[in-house]
Amino acid sequence: QVQLVESGGGLVQAGGSLRLSCAASRSILWPNSMGWYRQAPGNERELVATITRGGITNYADSVKGRFTISRDTVKNTAYLQMNSLKPEDTAIYYCNFRMYSGNDYWGQGTQVTVSS
Repeated sequence: QVQLVESGGGLVQAGGSLRLSCAASRSILWPNSMGWYRQAPGNERELVATITRGGITNYADSVKGRFTISRDTVKNTAYLQMNSLKPEDTAIYYCNFRMYSGNDYWGQGTQVTVSS
């Protein structure tokens, strides 16, 4: 069973930055894509950003220009650099690795809280 271990969440003031990391607990094949999702209480899970193995990125409109997704394909680690954070960004952030098999692996979630 592959576990994705997330880190980097915390409390930050509006306008601040955080960097989230997500690493596989054991050696795996390179994911077809990596992504970050978030869910706030009472809201549905939403896509934040994805990156393909080829490096193509996509972002939710709400985070474009502020968040950057990246990955280290050797370490099988995904990152989410979050700048200019807003209180609306407060949520639990989950990382996702989608494998070529179609199987998904999810992180345990890390809390990001942005205060005003």
